[in-house]
Amino acid sequence: MIHENILDCIGKTPLLQLSRLFTHQSISVIAKMELLNPGGSIKDRPALFMLQEGMKSGVINKDSHIVESSSGNLAIALAMACKIYGLKFTAVIDPKIASANLQMLKLYKANIEMVSEKDQNGGYLKTRIDTVKRLCQQLPNAVWINQYANPNNWKSHYFGEAEEILNQIDRKIDYLVIGASTSGTIMGVSRRLKEKFPELKVIAVDIVGSVLFGGTSGPREIPGIGASTVPALLSPDEIDDVIYVDDYESALGCRELLEHEGIFAGGSSGSSISAIKKLIPTIPEGSCVLTLLPDRGDRYLDLVYEDEWFEMIKKRHFNRNVRRQENLTLQNVV
Repeated sequence: MIHENILDCIGKTPLLQLSRLFTHQSISVIAKMELLNPGGSIKDRPALFMLQEGMKSGVINKDSHIVESSSGNLAIALAMACKIYGLKFTAVIDPKIASANLQMLKLYKANIEMVSEKDQNGGYLKTRIDTVKRLCQQLPNAVWINQYANPNNWKSHYFGEAEEILNQIDRKIDYLVIGASTSGTIMGVSRRLKEKFPELKVIAVDIVGSVLFGGTSGPREIPGIGASTVPALLSPDEIDDVIYVDDYESALGCRELLEHEGIFAGGSSGSSISAIKKLIPTIPEGSCVLTLLPDRGDRYLDLVYEDEWFEMIKKRHFNRNVRRQENLTLQNVV
């Protein structure tokens, strides 16, 4: 088949058993290789679906100026899609964006609005959204895609990779382990898979410093996972459990994925890998665990794959654990 354009190449990503990294004889860990989408990430799916649905409804037309807040991957996906559709696009980003992502946006000729002020939770999300709202008042024909509340976000995953998974897999899935951020992916995939596997356990992966599931706000270095504000799409009642990892554990997961499986993946992939390592000792023999590897590692060369940065967060991780142990000891004494 010869496709008409790059957008026709989105989806149809393969499943891969991570048998070299997870060597447990009876527990299978299967990954959906979303990093193989043409834009380099799973965000190709919601970017295309939200634009197409907006055009179908008439909200988006040929004169529309698309505006969105993004930590990088959705911005790149929208820049790619808007290039094909001939639409103007402005990405509202923050200083935590990976340098590779920023360069890619510039190459796509996207308009870039960089925020610098943190919100009350110490992140940039609310500041980015406030900036989007301001731009929508200022720019002619501006349309905010709003990945945080747009139901077409989760529907893109429901009809996209979740449907593909059901057509690809020939066995029961017991656990779904996915990193959470805007929550579109975990909501969409889990809703479709639960129709087929009602007993499926949905495990959200969140990062230390995120407030998604009631955690304490704090500094986070890796973009694309966690949030400083709870998005409208998130339905906590549909989540069975949450596993927390920190920046070091996420980066370590990335490096282990590369070392054992030869997969060069991004930060949220590493987060899920480390979460699965914590999950496996608690689940029954013969279980099947499914995860998604959302994006490529080349966007994190100056973070998780940079040795000096890795050593810095490794030290922070162990110092945190020492303080936690000291506090527990003190509580026991008291």
